[in-house]
Amino acid sequence: MDFRVSFLNVPLFVLSTLAALSWTSRPVSAGKSCSDTRQVYAEKGYSTNTAPLTQISGEHLRLCPQDYTCCSSQMEETLSLQSERDYLKAIEDTSQFLSTTFTQRHRKFDEFFKEIIDLSEKSMNQMFTTTYGRLFTQNVRVFQELFSELRKYYSGGSVSLSEVLSDFWSSLVELVFSLVNPQYQFNDDYLECVTKHAEQLQPFGDMPRKLRVQVSRAFIAARALSQGLATGRDIVNKATKLSAGSECARALMRQWYCPLCRGVPTLRPCHSLCLNVMKGCLANQADLDTEWNNFVDALYQVSEKLEGPFNMELAAESISVKVSEAIMHMQENSVSISTKVFQGCGSPRPAPARSKRSPKEPGGNRKPFRTYSPEEKPTTAAGTNLDRLVTELKERLRPMRGFWVSLPHTICNDEKMAADVSNDDRCWNGQTRGRYLPEVTGDGLVSQINNPEVEVDIARPDVRTRQLIGELRVAANKLRHAQAGQDTDFMDSEEGSGSGGGDRGERYNDDWPGYGPNSPPYNQPPRSPSSIPAKKTRVRERNGSKWNKNNGHGRAKSESCRLTFSPLFLLSLMVAVSPFWR
Repeated sequence: MDFRVSFLNVPLFVLSTLAALSWTSRPVSAGKSCSDTRQVYAEKGYSTNTAPLTQISGEHLRLCPQDYTCCSSQMEETLSLQSERDYLKAIEDTSQFLSTTFTQRHRKFDEFFKEIIDLSEKSMNQMFTTTYGRLFTQNVRVFQELFSELRKYYSGGSVSLSEVLSDFWSSLVELVFSLVNPQYQFNDDYLECVTKHAEQLQPFGDMPRKLRVQVSRAFIAARALSQGLATGRDIVNKATKLSAGSECARALMRQWYCPLCRGVPTLRPCHSLCLNVMKGCLANQADLDTEWNNFVDALYQVSEKLEGPFNMELAAESISVKVSEAIMHMQENSVSISTKVFQGCGSPRPAPARSKRSPKEPGGNRKPFRTYSPEEKPTTAAGTNLDRLVTELKERLRPMRGFWVSLPHTICNDEKMAADVSNDDRCWNGQTRGRYLPEVTGDGLVSQINNPEVEVDIARPDVRTRQLIGELRVAANKLRHAQAGQDTDFMDSEEGSGSGGGDRGERYNDDWPGYGPNSPPYNQPPRSPSSIPAKKTRVRERNGSKWNKNNGHGRAKSESCRLTFSPLFLLSLMVAVSPFWR
């Protein structure tokens, strides 16, 4: 009898039962070595005392799939903390470019702008001392005060540029008027009257307006850029100081270290899995994107203004040139100006017996202050540095747009953080090796409502992120106004004049680097004279005589800077009255 049994004659359920018994009796998973996991775990600096030698049941796991595992409970907890550190380190490394750029650019621009102001004052002192000698040095306080106020404004002080320049010109017109009329003696009230008539008579021609526009818009742009770079630095530092929430921490552990617990430490998370985890963890940061881009664009546009019509170096250098030209103008028209002042303010008292020669009377070898043609205006070595600084800044600003929205992609594109998109079927999908099927969510907090990896409460926006959005909005608004020559810190008090720089349509060939007719034009029309704020009446100090005895009329030293003679003013005075000093 043939006892051989044909498989064809064996019932199907019997074969199924035998196969199941055979599979369950195999010690495959439970006995698999954990040597790779233990090695990687040790390389991270952790003790392997609690690490299993072979795979064990994963019922104790809280974050990873509860299958056979190479991780103890302590290991899972340790690796979860490690995943948070890896996450924060990835953000820090990715944002280092932003932090470094803002920090270094702010320092370089700040040093450059301060150097430009120092060089302008030094150049003026040397030039005017050579030309006017004692007359300038005796009255240098006014010039020192002018530059001191300019420094204070640039450094963020509550200083109105229009008021600083207005006081400067007021002191100058009084001083020049007295020096071109040495045969008369003027008291405080009379000189106050002279100042009131100055706006109508325009003794300095158009120079005060030109200087106000050029200096104001350049200093406003320089200060706005410097403050903007500092703001960018601070916002990046705040935005990247994160802590992973509980749901984010779970997702980070599942994608990065559950493969290690499974015994396949080299298996990277699928690219789409990584994106969903990062978009969920960085949902609030993505909401910075719109205001961040506006801020970066505004920085870029202000920097372009600084290398063009708002050139800080040319503005600082123009101070001495324009003041000298203004003094020359008043000297050349002193007779007609004096006649009109006498008609409006009355006849002044004759001065004590002394030289009463007319200022127009020739006398001696007067040394006029030199003015420069557009082609030979003085420059410094820093001139090329400004172009280079602006060019370097613009090159670094371009890639900053969209940084917060692209941050998940930047992190997940790192081969250490996730598998390449081409390996979408040979990666860790959150459970095992295989393709990741869920779709990638959108950007921002609201888009995370259906994030399959991170549970995000879209009804509770992060308070700190909302504050940063507000800071970006304010900074961008300040920069946009600076592009128009307006300072938001003074717009209310100065009726939108932007601290004297609101003349957006005004342009002069000598304050553009090209100095020619092809200089880029402004789109806005110039303001009508009626829109220019009226000159404020100054309050005088009545104590003591107004003029310094050393000058024949001299002013008493007062707490107010405007009572001190500005160097430029003294220079023009000296040119006008040098014949009488012999």
